[in-house]
Amino acid sequence: MIFPLEQLVSFNGNIYEATAAASRRAYQLAVIKDSEVEENLGKVVSLAARQLFTSQIQYRIEDK
Repeated sequence: MIFPLEQLVSFNGNIYEATAAASRRAYQLAVIKDSEVEENLGKVVSLAARQLFTSQIQYRIEDK
């Protein structure tokens, strides 16, 4: 899976928040190592970005 550039270009949200969310999701994927990671040849960053930009996962900012 190549990094989803089309979705990145059309993304209307805060790119810093999206980057932080994709980074956190990539870490989660690296830890759990499920079949979807294996299908993506272990490339967790592109998988996390695809999940984020296709709304398979959602993120929210927690108030402290």
